[in-house]
Amino acid sequence: MARAVLDLLPNESLIYVGDSAHFPYGPRPVEEIRGYAMEIAAALVERDVKLLVVACNSIEVSAIGDIATAHGVPVVGVINPGARAAIRATRNGVVGVIGTSATILTGAYQRAVGSTVELHTVACPVFVEHVERGDTTSEGLRAAARRYLAPLKEKGIDTLILGCTHYPLLSGLLQLELGPDVVLVSSAEETAKDVYAELLRAGGLRAEPEPPHHEFLTTGDAEPFRDRAELFLGRELAHVKAVHIEAGGRP
Repeated sequence: MARAVLDLLPNESLIYVGDSAHFPYGPRPVEEIRGYAMEIAAALVERDVKLLVVACNSIEVSAIGDIATAHGVPVVGVINPGARAAIRATRNGVVGVIGTSATILTGAYQRAVGSTVELHTVACPVFVEHVERGDTTSEGLRAAARRYLAPLKEKGIDTLILGCTHYPLLSGLLQLELGPDVVLVSSAEETAKDVYAELLRAGGLRAEPEPPHHEFLTTGDAEPFRDRAELFLGRELAHVKAVHIEAGGRP
């Protein structure tokens, strides 16, 4: 997600917080995820950010409404953009969604697409753990993918929404298991377009000639986070720092 925003809005400064200390979110209760999300959002608002991107499906289904209500800045999520992209992409009207348990159980994607398409969902709890370990090719992962995807293939999906920001790193494996005719939809590029549109509407696009400044913060250990973030972004990171965010959002 951060990569798509940086690519589309190269003049904008970015503060990214990865809550590594509480990873993984997917199996956690919704109220617990909400608490962590509210603390992080409050910390970012204290830094005078002009827009919040909820770049995690599990956080969005647990807390995006509360975040939007609590803070006077625009909030952009990932679920509606992903749903819009899938509706445009499908040819036969049969769409699949894979995500964490938290994302799938809330029915957020079902609400996002409404009756526009026939939607089938599957929770894939082990995917994030494999990606975090840097595993995108092992036989154990392939076996899990075949098991998760089998019911979606049986339903005849022609489009699959990757309902977790970790899943694009598995796109090669997923495409191999599903076949070349199934379109994989990541919400990243579509969400970046929403960020651009929101800043444009608000007159908030950065116009300063100085280069933007990016910060990458983690609530866990900085070095493992740096390695994972560089894998996602495809670039080296100069500013990575471990932070502690207390209740109330104070870093």
